[in-house]
Amino acid sequence: MVERERVTFASGGADCVGYLYLPGERHGPLPCVVLAHGVSGTMDRLFPQAEAFAAAGLAALVFDYGGFGESGGEPRLVLDVGLQQENLRAAVAFARADEHIDPDRILLWGNSLGGAHVITVAAGDPRVAAVVSQIPFNGFPRKVEGRSSWNTMRLMAAILWDALRGALRLRPHYIPMLGRPGEQAVVSTDESEQHIRLLAGEGGQTRWRNSIAPRGLLGMMRYRPAEDAAHLTMPLLVCIAAQDRETPEETTRELAERAPHGELRRYEGSHFAFYTDPSIREEVLADQIAFYRRGLAAV
Repeated sequence: MVERERVTFASGGADCVGYLYLPGERHGPLPCVVLAHGVSGTMDRLFPQAEAFAAAGLAALVFDYGGFGESGGEPRLVLDVGLQQENLRAAVAFARADEHIDPDRILLWGNSLGGAHVITVAAGDPRVAAVVSQIPFNGFPRKVEGRSSWNTMRLMAAILWDALRGALRLRPHYIPMLGRPGEQAVVSTDESEQHIRLLAGEGGQTRWRNSIAPRGLLGMMRYRPAEDAAHLTMPLLVCIAAQDRETPEETTRELAERAPHGELRRYEGSHFAFYTDPSIREEVLADQIAFYRRGLAAV
C-alpha cells in the first residue's frame, strides 16, 4: 500500500507543487528519491516511477519546475536551466525537512534534462547518497538525424526571436516540443504523433503540453553536466537507450566515464520508450532500485 500527499514548497519566487509518496509500512525515517523531469515534461509522467520506488520501501518526491504543470510561475513553459536547478535544490531541502525522511539518505533521479540537473546538483551536495541519471542530456549532438540545415536555421531563428521577446518582457513565442520531420519543433521525428499521444495519456489526463518557449535552448547549448560528473563523491548510475536520437550514446556515456564511481547501463529502445514502454520501464526500475540499495548500504 502506497500513500500519496500533495505538497508545496517555495523556490524561485513561486510555489512548486509536488507529490510525496510513502510506503504504507514504515519503521523509522526513510530514504527518499527526489525525481526531476525533462525539458517540457511534467511530474505526472513520473508517477509510475515514484509509485515503484515507494512500493520498494523508499519515499519518493516528484514535483513540477516553476512555470510547468501544477507549479506556479510566469511566463509558462519557459525552460530556465538555473531556475530548474534551484527548484531541485529546494525539493531536496523540503524532503530533508520532512518528518518521515532521513536527511542523510537522499537519492536523486533525473530523466533527460533532469538527468543533467541531478548530476549538477549532487556535485554541490555531498550529502546525497546516490544518483540515477536516465537518458540524460549532456550537450546537443553535433548532428540531429532527420533535421536539415534549413530546419536547423529555422529553429535557431525561433530561438533568437523568442529570446528577444523575453528581453523585451513580451509574451513567449511558443513552438511545439515534438513535430514531424520538416516541421518547426524542438524534436522532429517520424514517431511524433505516437509520442504525443502516449505522453498526453489516455483522455489527455496530464499537465504535459506539446509546447515550449525555445529561448531556453540557448542555456542548454552551454550546459555540460559532464564537468560536474567528475566531481561527484557518490555513486552514479547512467541509464541510456540504444536507439536514442535525442540524447544519443555518443554524448551520454561520458557522464558515467567521468564520474569517479560511475556505472553505465544500456537498454533497447528509443528515448521516449523509457516513458511509454512498460516492459522497458520495469526492467530499468528494477536495476535502479538495486543500485539505490547498494548505495544506501554504504551510507
